[in-house]
Amino acid sequence: MKKRKDWNEYFMQIAEIVATRSTCDRAEVGCLIVNDDHRIVSSGYNGSISGNDHCDDVGHTIRDGHCIATIHAEINALVYCAKEGIAVKNCTVYVTHFPCLNCTKALIQAGIKQIYYKNDYRIDDYAVELLRKNNIQFIKI
Repeated sequence: MKKRKDWNEYFMQIAEIVATRSTCDRAEVGCLIVNDDHRIVSSGYNGSISGNDHCDDVGHTIRDGHCIATIHAEINALVYCAKEGIAVKNCTVYVTHFPCLNCTKALIQAGIKQIYYKNDYRIDDYAVELLRKNNIQFIKI
């Protein structure tokens, strides 16, 4: 008998597929926002503003070592929810890479209760401090 994937493995695999849509090759990141009923409420990947040129097509816009044209996967997932009026309070996030400091702050402010991530990527000490201070679980899987 085939063993079913557990929820964490299932959602992380989907986040990895979402990451393949990234249009900034500096970091291909995928993010899912999932509610308590195990329903995906949003997904996001690294990419430019809709309707604008993508890094893959025209190159990167670099400032201070970062591509400033790219919207991070977590922000793209959150912004879609804001635009469509979808609540994310108490949801869980599955993201392929540990969130940067700005994404961490946005996830906390949005009411995300738990973050699962796969890759250690530029983990900011202050992001970790904020997650702990705000009782947000962050779990590497």
